[in-house]
Amino acid sequence: MTRSCLTAALLTALLSGGSVLMVALAQQDTTQPPAQGPGTLPAEGEATPADASADAPTAGAEQATVTLVRRSEKDGKDRQIVIVRTGTTDETGIFAFCQPLGDDPPETPTLAVFSETGAGGVQITIDKNVIRVPLAVVTQLPPKEGQEGSDGRVEASAGTARFLNPEEVPEKATDRLTRCEVQATPKPAPDTVIVTQGRTELKGQKLVYDSADGIARIDGPVTFRRSSDKDPLTGKSDRIEVSVDDEKTTLVGSVELRSGGGRTSRAARVEYDDTRNVARLYGSAEQPAESVQGGDTLRAGVIVYDLDRNEVYAEKAEGGTITGEFVDGQEGSGAATTATPTAPATPTTPQRP
Repeated sequence: MTRSCLTAALLTALLSGGSVLMVALAQQDTTQPPAQGPGTLPAEGEATPADASADAPTAGAEQATVTLVRRSEKDGKDRQIVIVRTGTTDETGIFAFCQPLGDDPPETPTLAVFSETGAGGVQITIDKNVIRVPLAVVTQLPPKEGQEGSDGRVEASAGTARFLNPEEVPEKATDRLTRCEVQATPKPAPDTVIVTQGRTELKGQKLVYDSADGIARIDGPVTFRRSSDKDPLTGKSDRIEVSVDDEKTTLVGSVELRSGGGRTSRAARVEYDDTRNVARLYGSAEQPAESVQGGDTLRAGVIVYDLDRNEVYAEKAEGGTITGEFVDGQEGSGAATTATPTAPATPTTPQRP
């Protein structure tokens, strides 16, 4: 009998005074849509499923789910981070839920392990981003007084997880998961953390979210692709940061965006919002924000990039300048301006293809 068949017995043991609960049978969650998009890359040394499409969930399928709730100190609003194992069979992964053990202090967090080698992988939803990974380990803190739900930590990457047989657990084991008879083996690898935001797909190799600052960081190298019939966009950066409180996704470190129309834009960091079709490029002393198309070059403290129209607009950062080099009859002296920062709706110094 598989462990997924033991749920009722384990629940009974817990209610009778037991302290450990490992749930392999997922709870039903019909609010999550079926996973879409290409299959998750397998971990190193792991076989690719013969028919990945067979593992894609359908509406109403039983799926393991844990939800972290973050109450922002900035606006007091609660925001959710939802982790779902999209597969439902023991053959493609596990879900394990490890509560505090009998000798643990009351503030001990709960641990959850998700692994899934099927097409949908483990799905993590943060703000506008839907993230797919093969393995995620979730640490859920005890709820604060007067608050429903609680925050915690998520570590996700390629890798595998399995249940341990009792004889595999050392007598004096101190690791929480090992004591719960669970083993998680992360194997970070490029292009295995897949982030989807609208028409944009980004790939990295490891995600860590922590309640200490409410930021999910995805280590690179990060590759970037935005589909478009008119002007597709590709790019790269060192990492991605998703701020839950600010609801912002930022590409950080040596960011480069290349459009199908021939525009190349570079910056130290880029705030990216596919739902609004806009990217904001921020420069630094070491790497100014610039956008180049043909013989035209625009440099500024902040450049607003209209992704659908392939147009850029400069904003003057405090203490900075706007410069440009334009050819083919376009205006632009290259002189610095003193224009005040403006919103994207009323930008200064437009540069069009």
